[in-house]
Amino acid sequence: MISPRRLLLLAASSTALLTGAALPAWAEIAAPAPVSAPTATPSDPWAQTASDLTPDAGVRFGVLPNGMRYAIMHNATPPHQAALRLRIDAGSLSERDDQQGLAHFLEHMAFNGSTHIAEGDMTKNLERLGMSFGGDTNAQTSFDQTTYMLNLPNTSDEVVDASLFSLREVASELLFASDAVDRERGVIEGEERTSDSPGLRSLKALLPFLAPGQRLADRLPIGDLNIIRTAPRDRFVDFYRAYYRPERATLVAVGDFDVDAMEAKIRAKFGDWTNTAANGADPDLGQIQPRQPETLIHVEPGGQSSAQIFWTVPHDDAPDNSAERRKSVVRSLASAVLNRRLSDIGRQPNPPFIGAGGGYQSLFNALDAGSLSVAFNPGEWKPAIEAVEQEERRLVQYGVTASELNRELTEFRTALTAVAAGAATRQTPSLAAGLVNSVNDDEVFTNPNDDLKRFNEIAPTITVDEVNEAARKTFSGNGPLVFVTSPVPIEGGEAAVTAALEASRATPVTAPVIAADVQWPYADFGTPAQPSHQSEIADLGATLVTFPNGVRMTVKPTTFADKQILITVRAGNGYLDLPTDRPTPVTWAAGSEMTEGGLGKLTAIQLDQVTAGNVVGVSFGADQNAFQFGGSTQPQDLNLQMQLMAAYFTDAAWRPEPFAKTKAAFPQALAQYRATPAGAFSLAAAGLLAGNDPRFGLPTADQISAASLDDMRQIVSQSLSRGPIEIVIVGDIAVADAVAAVGSTFAALPARTPAATPSAQALRVGFPAPTAEPVQLHHTGLPTQALGYVAWPSVDSIGDRKPARIVNLLARVLQLRVTDEIREKQGAAYSPGAAATSSLVFPDYGYVFIQVETPPEALPVFFQTADAIAAGLRDAPVTEDELNRARLSAIESIRRSQAGNGYWLGALKGVQTDPTQIEAIRTVISDLEAITPADLQKAAQTYLQPDRAWRAEVTAETAAPATAAPAAQ
Repeated sequence: MISPRRLLLLAASSTALLTGAALPAWAEIAAPAPVSAPTATPSDPWAQTASDLTPDAGVRFGVLPNGMRYAIMHNATPPHQAALRLRIDAGSLSERDDQQGLAHFLEHMAFNGSTHIAEGDMTKNLERLGMSFGGDTNAQTSFDQTTYMLNLPNTSDEVVDASLFSLREVASELLFASDAVDRERGVIEGEERTSDSPGLRSLKALLPFLAPGQRLADRLPIGDLNIIRTAPRDRFVDFYRAYYRPERATLVAVGDFDVDAMEAKIRAKFGDWTNTAANGADPDLGQIQPRQPETLIHVEPGGQSSAQIFWTVPHDDAPDNSAERRKSVVRSLASAVLNRRLSDIGRQPNPPFIGAGGGYQSLFNALDAGSLSVAFNPGEWKPAIEAVEQEERRLVQYGVTASELNRELTEFRTALTAVAAGAATRQTPSLAAGLVNSVNDDEVFTNPNDDLKRFNEIAPTITVDEVNEAARKTFSGNGPLVFVTSPVPIEGGEAAVTAALEASRATPVTAPVIAADVQWPYADFGTPAQPSHQSEIADLGATLVTFPNGVRMTVKPTTFADKQILITVRAGNGYLDLPTDRPTPVTWAAGSEMTEGGLGKLTAIQLDQVTAGNVVGVSFGADQNAFQFGGSTQPQDLNLQMQLMAAYFTDAAWRPEPFAKTKAAFPQALAQYRATPAGAFSLAAAGLLAGNDPRFGLPTADQISAASLDDMRQIVSQSLSRGPIEIVIVGDIAVADAVAAVGSTFAALPARTPAATPSAQALRVGFPAPTAEPVQLHHTGLPTQALGYVAWPSVDSIGDRKPARIVNLLARVLQLRVTDEIREKQGAAYSPGAAATSSLVFPDYGYVFIQVETPPEALPVFFQTADAIAAGLRDAPVTEDELNRARLSAIESIRRSQAGNGYWLGALKGVQTDPTQIEAIRTVISDLEAITPADLQKAAQTYLQPDRAWRAEVTAETAAPATAAPAAQ
């Protein structure tokens, strides 16, 4: 469902969006349902009953006599699978002062014992059905809702019944045994500790600034650690009985099942659910207070330098209907014009910011806000704030032009058309999430085709004056309220920022200059070519095509996603063509430079302009054995997509501005990495685990400063100029259409010269020598945060894949054991991880690892535990139950992936030059099914040897040694 009202809180997530940093799941910000509205009655529970909007006809909406709502939808993408979601209309905003954090804590306890499921058995029971912990069985607590999520590997009665049974236990049968609560306290503390990042600390400072005196200001779902450590069992029970009740619950079921049968199962399983306790009070969110212009500076070492400017107004709780959606579309069009102008500024030489944007959003019904957000390099706050403020004012003062409005209408229509075209093949988990969101937002779940029809009806009636009025209203209200995040104090403090903003607001702005229209100049690449050879791999549904100039194309038509086509174009040797004696900017700058540098005849801005009405695009990156262009399109745009990719291949401009921008921004990115243990480890790990090979890992600040665009261009251009071009096309496409599109572009190019043969040195990547003591690495964050890591060298995936598959399954068993021991028994970490990797390119290169984020004083125990787990796998075979729990989830994950275009796009790479790849696709599931406990024990004995282990630990730069407890905080 396309929902214009579903908007992210730009201010809270801007740091994450601009830097790639992720906030924890419970910190997700999205427009909520009206939490202060009365609970819906069974006779009138859905948003569509009070709206002129028609819900998606494919969904059966219902309500049980006890008040529980359900929404059921048949969907066969992927086939034979399903998604169940149980939503509870309560989150952290519903907590009393002495319950802060218990809504989220309670979500954890759902997996720790109920009337009919012993503690620890729920996850294991679901794993026995093919569901992985975290991937297929999960839960999330937000400010205003708690959602339990199960992705079912199949829709057999056994799996569906067991899954509904588990959710029914969550609904009313949780036990909250005191010893189980006590064990889980450490897990919650671990989650809080792991997620306590610069971005989250900025969010904690932002909310009280935006909503002073309101409940939102101090109700982050992670809660109060003192309460988490000490809350008695009765306090959990109080919250559970007050808010886990049928009239506050919605069960969503989407998948490849009979709707009548699913409805009968839901009614039978949940119809007897009652709760005689008093209904919990709906939270009083408080009233927005009148505000004058105000500035707050939040100093956060390691944080992204950024500024957000807000204009706040009371929350608009108008019901979802056609008029409200039209209003939202108009407001979004105004924001789209502003964001395009800001994007164009960011692409100019010496831009005043790294990235910027503006919009309008709701903060959980506490208030609404228009906002500007801008990220910049440290110390450059003044020109960044001036740029976004003046551009916003230019929009409000002079408005949008007719050409700008028409372009954004075209962009909206193109996006809606693409979604509508694929409506019949929407993915089941996405549909389930969309239905939950519609409930949370109190919106009508509409069909994408209806959304497109409605847009086409209103688009001709939208005027420039109407959009201009929406822009004026967006950026008006209380304020401006300026929130600045800086890694260092700003000279002059808030007064300096306020003065700079006032001076900027007094600066006259001129009318915008609108770029002239451009035409597409890359339609002719030479005489179209016909294939010289064509064959088929029947069981894989793939056609292999060779053209006279050496271009090899593999095409797999699918019905997984209507109107979706995925493409990769590969050439050169990738990492094998990089120098082995020095670092280059290829691995960290080539992607942005290639795409943002534009083409010889078109800048990146002009490219966006000329392709505005099409679904086309290009990405670029270095793979281990090739450079790769990627693209996604629809059938009617296939020819333009191939022309665009061929244009980048033959006429990339390599303009200096994107490279200069990346170089300028990267030092700050490095500082952000170093601010957390995981980030600091990622800076060093790739290089260390590759034997300090300079082709791997991230650069130092000095290496960034010395990096040369000419050096990168020469390496990439020379590599791309040699050797065969391999093209893989997967999706809603006919083979003949793929032949024609490639024949007129890449196959029309001159014949290719042979590729350079990689040297022995280029093919050599060495795992580091074992370490008697952990390698010492440091982060700049909190002294209570640390990371431990153990890795053992294993095997590559070249040729026979079965040895690597055994190792991968061994790593899944490792994951089960570290979760059980480190998370559940010790409570030492929130999300300990184990995995394996094996190279398809570098001989004998692969490894298995265990990683954990934990307090520094727990690191010695972690290393002892890792050794003990490895010894256990060496000394005795795993049980059949443990093997099957690991194996079934692996197999079901593969089957789920195989029902999507993305899997085949990757799997079919190299099939024309490496016959083992074809066999690898055929045997991936049968190999896993054949693995025995003895195979895993032999692999453990071969690879998990203590004298082969490489260890590292990451502690704070000022932290005490891991053997000593840090000072209390």
